[in-house]
Amino acid sequence: MPKKLGKVAISCAVTGAIHTPTMSDALPYKPEDIADQAIEAAEAGAAVLHIHARDPQDGSVSLNPDHFMNFLPEIKSKTNAVINISTGGSLLTTIEDRIKPSDIASPEMSSLNMGSMNFSFHGLAKRYDQFKFDWEKDYIEQSDSYIFRNTFKDIAQVEKSLGQKHGVKFEHECYDVGHLYNLKFCMDTGLFKAPVFIQFIFGILGGIGADLDNLIFMKRTADRLFGDDYQWSVMAAGAAQMPFATQAIMMGGNVRVGLEDSLFIERGKLASSNAEQVRKVRRIIEELGYEVASPDDVREMLNLKGSDKVTF
Repeated sequence: MPKKLGKVAISCAVTGAIHTPTMSDALPYKPEDIADQAIEAAEAGAAVLHIHARDPQDGSVSLNPDHFMNFLPEIKSKTNAVINISTGGSLLTTIEDRIKPSDIASPEMSSLNMGSMNFSFHGLAKRYDQFKFDWEKDYIEQSDSYIFRNTFKDIAQVEKSLGQKHGVKFEHECYDVGHLYNLKFCMDTGLFKAPVFIQFIFGILGGIGADLDNLIFMKRTADRLFGDDYQWSVMAAGAAQMPFATQAIMMGGNVRVGLEDSLFIERGKLASSNAEQVRKVRRIIEELGYEVASPDDVREMLNLKGSDKVTF
């Protein structure tokens, strides 16, 4: 997979499924706000927009394709960004429900988690005395019982439903080193073909910790398993977001930011928007002497099918 020398692709994860409306007024959940923030992030330099949907009435997590279609056409009409629809979406529903939005929208990219894991953020509940919506507190507190299911059968179903049927390219999300070996097994058995795009993820409770030694370890392991047949990016949760992005840039990787991953722009200060985070990481990229990749650079780097082949 030829990499554009000196170019770094920025992905922006706009809203996600962890943070709730109480945590930040900037977190978008109404379709017009998701669209506006995604467009602004693309204008700021995000080549890829990682997309979840929310119920517009109360901001709860939604897998309803209609909620996605309330903003996807608007984003596509006003940006050239690569749209990457999550197949994570909810920790409480089936893989069939989780892939439904991508099956309807046929995007250029979708996320694909490469292993089952404990996935918890229950500690966040203690930070807030009151919540905007009734669902929020229980949703957060009960995450200590959540298992994020991604069995080999689930992974194969996603590849068949989206990869084979729609030509979707996957953001292979790896929350721990074992997920890299899962991906290698899938490739060895013919499920995925090189080149692949891997998102190293750090700092989620239940996954590998946000220690820089772990980033180096994950990268070395991927090099050993995949050689030159992969591209990679780094996402780190919370306060680790920008330090890990900076390290990834210097190691030759790509980066992901966004309010899904961190609500802050610096320690103790909430970000005003997704675009503010994109602008910050863009400054870091350029000040380190690199160039920000365009959406078409990413399409070439990842061999994507093109925005003319989506259905929104």
